[in-house]
Amino acid sequence: MSVPQTSPLGWPKPQGLWNPSHEKDACGVGFIAHLKGKRSHDIIVKTLTMNANMDHRGASGSDPATGDGAGLLVQMPDKFLRKEMAKKGIELPPEEQYGAGIVFLSPEPSEREAAMQVFEHVIAEEGQTFLGWRTVPVK
Repeated sequence: MSVPQTSPLGWPKPQGLWNPSHEKDACGVGFIAHLKGKRSHDIIVKTLTMNANMDHRGASGSDPATGDGAGLLVQMPDKFLRKEMAKKGIELPPEEQYGAGIVFLSPEPSEREAAMQVFEHVIAEEGQTFLGWRTVPVK
């Protein structure tokens, strides 16, 4: 479907990565980003505002009582991870030369350990170097 430049809905002309022909009604996920990758506190503030306005959307949290839900971090918080991993005696490779993930593990110690071993094994199978685990503090 193509939306004319003078849409009855009042859409502006295509700009950047946005094109009105891709618009449709649907709940989902929002993204706030700087197209050139510039980091700023303003992006965080805008993201928090967006999240506050998405309470009815599936990606904001499947369980409002616990905060469990969906999230996607598209820029590595290198300075933060470097500082946190240094506390564990782990020196990270140069920025953009490593990856990180959030893994939800069982509270049962034997199940948790088994899952951690699977992750470490797959990382090695893929020819990568496993660097370490960090327990994320929770409320």
